[in-house]
Amino acid sequence: MHDRKPVESWLTDMDGVLVHEGQPVPGAPEFINRLRSSGKPFLVLTNNSIYTPRDLTARLSRMGLDVPEESIWSSALATGQFLADQRPGGTAYVIGEAGLTTALHAVGYVLTDFAPDYVVLGETRTYSFEAITKAVRLINDGARFICTNPDVTGPSVEGALPAAGSVAAMISKATGVEPYFVGKPNPMMMRSALNTINAHSESTAMIGDRMDTDILCGLEAGLETILVLTGISSRTEAERYPYRPSRIINSVADLLDEV
Repeated sequence: MHDRKPVESWLTDMDGVLVHEGQPVPGAPEFINRLRSSGKPFLVLTNNSIYTPRDLTARLSRMGLDVPEESIWSSALATGQFLADQRPGGTAYVIGEAGLTTALHAVGYVLTDFAPDYVVLGETRTYSFEAITKAVRLINDGARFICTNPDVTGPSVEGALPAAGSVAAMISKATGVEPYFVGKPNPMMMRSALNTINAHSESTAMIGDRMDTDILCGLEAGLETILVLTGISSRTEAERYPYRPSRIINSVADLLDEV
């Protein structure tokens, strides 16, 4: 690994890094507090498009993590920014929850099922067969297909749930059209996050718990990448990938002295 500039900005995944199964990871509240008091720019990233930043701030607060709204960056916000850049003032048929619809409204998009520019698929607790059928027909009629993130499953107390990536695969099978995925591991998610806090890739670190999303995304965006072992990927699994994180640590508690 070549020598990098000192870390001046931080990006961190949320699930598996700061929280795990509804509980804060040991050291995570202190890490966030240290980030805030340091004055260094930081963002908490999530591929989950269900919640607005305000929702996530409240959820994290209940777990003892004091993260302000402006320090949260979701695949829904990245999708809204992407669409605003690509086709300002456009229209979209959306399958998703408040996190996604709020993000699209905020960039001036009109949500409609009448000849929309885009079909935008995000996460939702209740995927409707009727809504999926509508999406298939609109794509067949020429709407462009966007998906907030490629995750095929999501966690729940009862076990894995089908997520946006799985539903996107079903729509693709029915239409023959592949979606453009905005969220991780698309480096666009990282670049939009960097732009949001005016950070530079050569002096920013990405902390994540998944080799196939967080670490890959950070690597392709030119960031220092730090794998924590409090989530999905283990040290043994990390060795199986053709790319490596800059380093592997036990948890964010190991970074307290670096902030």
